[in-house]
Amino acid sequence: MSNTTFDWIASLIKAVIIFVVLLQLVPVLIWLERKVVARMQQRIGPNRVGPFGLLQPLADAVKLMAKENIIPTGVDKLVYYLAPVISIVPALAAFAVVPFGEPIHVAGRVVYLQVAHVNIGILYVLALSSLAVYGITLAGWSSNNKYSLLGGLRASAQMISYEIPVGLTVVAVVLLAGSLDLLDIVNQQVKQGIWNIGPQFIGFLLFVVASNAELNRAPFDMAEAESELVAGFHTEYTGFRFAMFFMGEYVNMVTTSALATVMYLGGWHGFGPDVWYLNLIWFILKIFAFIIFYMWVRASWPRIRYDQLMGFGWKVMIPAALLNLAATAVVIVVAKERATLWLTAVNIALFVVFLAVLRLVNSRQLEQHRQVVPQPDAVRG
Repeated sequence: MSNTTFDWIASLIKAVIIFVVLLQLVPVLIWLERKVVARMQQRIGPNRVGPFGLLQPLADAVKLMAKENIIPTGVDKLVYYLAPVISIVPALAAFAVVPFGEPIHVAGRVVYLQVAHVNIGILYVLALSSLAVYGITLAGWSSNNKYSLLGGLRASAQMISYEIPVGLTVVAVVLLAGSLDLLDIVNQQVKQGIWNIGPQFIGFLLFVVASNAELNRAPFDMAEAESELVAGFHTEYTGFRFAMFFMGEYVNMVTTSALATVMYLGGWHGFGPDVWYLNLIWFILKIFAFIIFYMWVRASWPRIRYDQLMGFGWKVMIPAALLNLAATAVVIVVAKERATLWLTAVNIALFVVFLAVLRLVNSRQLEQHRQVVPQPDAVRG
């Protein structure tokens, strides 16, 4: 068998495995989110269908596939049908370049543990993640519904606002690694002896917040704010087409968590022997740690106002990401071999200063509130 044929067969097998695993993860994550959120809100969660409610996502899938697909009059049918597909396909395709282990040898040939090994993998992921908003925007536009259109427009503005800080934080990681290859970024963290969450702690926080906004998850789920827009962009969708939007959301969450793991948490590297199956377990555990964190945020934070959302993106996230990028570039040029150590110290110092400023601002706001709100007279005994 020629090397080209072997590479094609290996890539096809890996693509099928990744496709099946990602789609099978969707019902698992739906069940997990309902259980996690219920636990945090002192509820039981799904417990009727199957042990611990494990079969509830299956029952929901059967229900959605059996529902009648109602198509409103006046919709642009071609775009209306394509929008759910556009929302899920980029999420599945983006995972193709994410490495989940060291290359292995099979039949004397090197096999990369990723569907496609490209030297600009991080640009590929960013490009495809930006395409996901087209599905939401086109769904709102094609539905012939004002609320749906407003939800689609909100999603477009939100994506533009938070795609910029994501890109800026990624550039800072690329400067440290000196490569756009995700495999090289992981190897760079091993070589420098510390994961990028140390020298890029501020960038890590910015990436997590901005990626949560890109996922349209609470508290940034303004594209489907039911208190304002009925159900937002998917108001006119029913049945399985409605479910495809949420399949895209959960697959996007897995891809974003995998990207954060590769860029900031050393990828598949952990503690213990360096064998491929333990590395895979570490990689999965890190991804699920990010996923549970996103669920925790959803259970803890209320939805913010739209003006607060945009103001936070343009007035806080983008300037902070620019400062982080500039500081990273300056330290790399000045400190050279000791750049990692200096960046770690600078990030820790900036984070401490940020916490101190935040505490000061909160105390001042509390003091102003006490001055404005009259205190009730003390009850005399």
